[in-house]
Amino acid sequence: MKRYWELFYVFFKIGAFTFGGGYAMLPLIQNAVVDKKKWLDDKEFIDMLAIAQSMPGPIALNTAIFVGNKHKGVKGSLFTSLGIILPSFVTILLLVIVFTQFRENAVVESVFKGIRPAVVALIFAPLLRMGKNADITWQTLWIPITVALIVGLLHVSPILIIVLAISLGILYRMVIKKVINR
Repeated sequence: MKRYWELFYVFFKIGAFTFGGGYAMLPLIQNAVVDKKKWLDDKEFIDMLAIAQSMPGPIALNTAIFVGNKHKGVKGSLFTSLGIILPSFVTILLLVIVFTQFRENAVVESVFKGIRPAVVALIFAPLLRMGKNADITWQTLWIPITVALIVGLLHVSPILIIVLAISLGILYRMVIKKVINR
């Protein structure tokens, strides 16, 4: 039972002390489950992120479910899920109660504006690490940049990009196997 509470506690801390949503939680999750606890290695973490991002729902919750399941099965998933969700649930509940009184307060508005740049930095930091672990090189850097531009500027659905990437990967693999088998 101690292991389950350890899973809960790790994800509860991440959920309680991260501002900015799921992507801002990724560096903390990576630090906890890869660097400190060694529940996943870097490659597993990147693979898990690809799965978590392609599944419906918040990426932090999907990540927690994956880690909990890998480490302690379905029961582990329940503990990690509760750990990552509970702080946000309690915080939102308290904010709704308190925020309605201070909605127009300039100080509160300034605090939230000040947090935004920090959140951007927290999202960018794991991108660099994931890029290195995913074998992104200067020769392949154009791929994620092109995809980001297509999604951001042309408003193409990320789901379409993922399906297209999977299809091209399968096609590429089939062509390579045919060439090698000749």
